Amino acid sequence: MNIYKYITVFSFLLSMPSILQSQEHIPISKTEVLNRVADKNLSLKISNQEFNQAKADYRQTNAVFLPNITASHTAMATTNPLMAFGSKLNQEILTQNDFSPALLNDPSQIQNYATKLEIQQPLINLDGMYQRKAAKSKMEAMSLKTERTQDYLMFEVDKAYMQLQLAYKAVDVLEKALEAANANKKLADNSFKQGYLQRADVLNVEVRVTEVQNQLQTAKSNVDNASNYLSFLMNDENYIIYTPTDELSVSTFKSEVDEVSVNRSDIKAMQLASNAFEAMNKADKMAFLPRLNAFGSYELYDDQIFQADANGYLFGAQLSWGIFQGSKRFGKAKKSKAEFEKSKLEYKQYVSQSNLELNKAKRAFLDAENKLQLTTIALQQSEESLRIRTNRFKEGLEKTSDLLMAETQFAQKQLEYYQTIFEYNYTQAYLQFLTKE
Repeated sequence: MNIYKYITVFSFLLSMPSILQSQEHIPISKTEVLNRVADKNLSLKISNQEFNQAKADYRQTNAVFLPNITASHTAMATTNPLMAFGSKLNQEILTQNDFSPALLNDPSQIQNYATKLEIQQPLINLDGMYQRKAAKSKMEAMSLKTERTQDYLMFEVDKAYMQLQLAYKAVDVLEKALEAANANKKLADNSFKQGYLQRADVLNVEVRVTEVQNQLQTAKSNVDNASNYLSFLMNDENYIIYTPTDELSVSTFKSEVDEVSVNRSDIKAMQLASNAFEAMNKADKMAFLPRLNAFGSYELYDDQIFQADANGYLFGAQLSWGIFQGSKRFGKAKKSKAEFEKSKLEYKQYVSQSNLELNKAKRAFLDAENKLQLTTIALQQSEESLRIRTNRFKEGLEKTSDLLMAETQFAQKQLEYYQTIFEYNYTQAYLQFLTKE
């Protein structure tokens, strides 16, 4: 089997530009990465701002309880008969002469300055109450979404850090393979000079050296790609090349959970979103009911600016009922009902899909566990085979092609072994992510 098949496993499909081998390699632990991601990751910051938006929407619904207070100062001049008479009346400056028909019909210009303080207080607003409830459910859902985003980023850090570890393991394996290939090339050259090998055998060894060199270059590029992705997660635009301080080793985690928990943050968020649609549907239904609001005002009048020789107040209550709005409210209520029913179906589908993912992850873990046992044995066997063939080749008892095949197989089994550790640890991390409450 061609070793290149296993090299391609280490390509991570990352789009960041590679800032390659000239850079210094900086050691970093997974704990450091987690801390930096929690502090600087842009996806997490975006999620936090989405929560702040939902929180601000919820605060706007305080208007259901709190009064609306406005203050104004109006200046005007008029010769309009009605306005002129009313202004004098408000200013408390009417005289007997002002009732003369000539003055009433053709008054002189009058100035009026009014300072007004108004208050409106909602008393009964049932649709507003349910809109507030919907906004609160949305805010809580966004909070849980932010929490799940953080969980996902922690899982993504696990995966990215393991990819970096795996990339370095590939470099180590191929550097040793290149060292062995060069040593064999040196032996082949000496044997050729002594007439023990043909030129074709030497060329086969040289081809092997070139092949390993190309594969090593690809593995080093994968180190840069994995480092760049970690930089992206940490929102570090310097794109430093990192070296993992934690070794790639087999993790130990067992999940006894048979199905995902409805208390998982993303599932709870979907339930809250469904609750919000339900509350909005109730709000649309309550819009058919009347509203009761109290109102009041205090007014100051004068014919001079910022004076207050006359004043008065007004207060009362208003019961308003929008009886018919061209069937608009009927359509709106039906739409919100459909949205609520849709959200319930989406919730059910999401839980079912999450359980499907959990079952797949469990099977993948069992496959990785079995594969790890087999690749461990295969690695030991290929190492022993290479040792025997190398000794026999040095004594002139082994064909060059057989030695090259043994070298290729050993490198292949090493890469396959580390790839299996990655798969084993990755499936465990994914199981933790799926079952986290």
